[in-house]
Amino acid sequence: MGHRLDKKLYEAELRRLQAQLVDMQAWVQATGARIVVLFEGRDAAGKGSTIKRIAEYLNPRVTRIAALPTPTEREKTQWYFQRYIANLPAAGEIVLMDRSWYNRAGVEHVMGYCSNAEYHRFLHQAPIFERMLVEDGIILLKYWFSVSDVEQEKRFRSRNEDPMRRWKLSPNDVLSITKWEDYSRAKDTMLVHTDIPEAPWFEVDNEDKRRGRINMIHHLLSKIPYTDVERPAIDIPPRPASGGYERPPRNDGDVVPDYAATLEDG
Repeated sequence: MGHRLDKKLYEAELRRLQAQLVDMQAWVQATGARIVVLFEGRDAAGKGSTIKRIAEYLNPRVTRIAALPTPTEREKTQWYFQRYIANLPAAGEIVLMDRSWYNRAGVEHVMGYCSNAEYHRFLHQAPIFERMLVEDGIILLKYWFSVSDVEQEKRFRSRNEDPMRRWKLSPNDVLSITKWEDYSRAKDTMLVHTDIPEAPWFEVDNEDKRRGRINMIHHLLSKIPYTDVERPAIDIPPRPASGGYERPPRNDGDVVPDYAATLEDG
């Protein structure tokens, strides 16, 4: 990938693409389409920040982010795909999955959180499961975010030094540095088994986050057959004359203090 994308150019293009995402969402609501977008990749590859830009101006009742926590003891006894099925979209909904059922092909396998039999069963069942989703009319898009070992370590160190982003760094994330080749092998095996014509993988070079976000969102829009939807104009009515309402007296203790005024005074 080339040089870092200019910030002003990035911000202008991002805004344009976000407007198109709003148009796409209107089409989803009007047609009852169902869309699932999977975001996978190495730790610190930039999945979350890309999801944030996609969802920024979208209706959270229509476009939902699914970031499932560690399975409960009960969920561990269920069919592996069961808790993900509960998060699939109904008509007129978009689900952005911040990590997905592919946890089993990556972190669970590499870190030994699943058995070898469970891992191989997943590689066999995932393509079958995804074909069922697509056959039922769901638009399924799978993105793998790539980043170099040097850039990943740089982002880890940046997070560790930033108290506002330190929550993003977990012990497992740091271990991924020592297991770089294991994760590489796991990714290669995953692609062999699950890169199917009905639901192919698309790789996002995210060494430069600005460039990666623009490329990914543009590609996402190109893969959804949306058209412009006529949205009814909304007339804001004139406010009627007062009917004599008087606000009851309020207790000053219930009002949030004007902290902002202390900033102005200072």
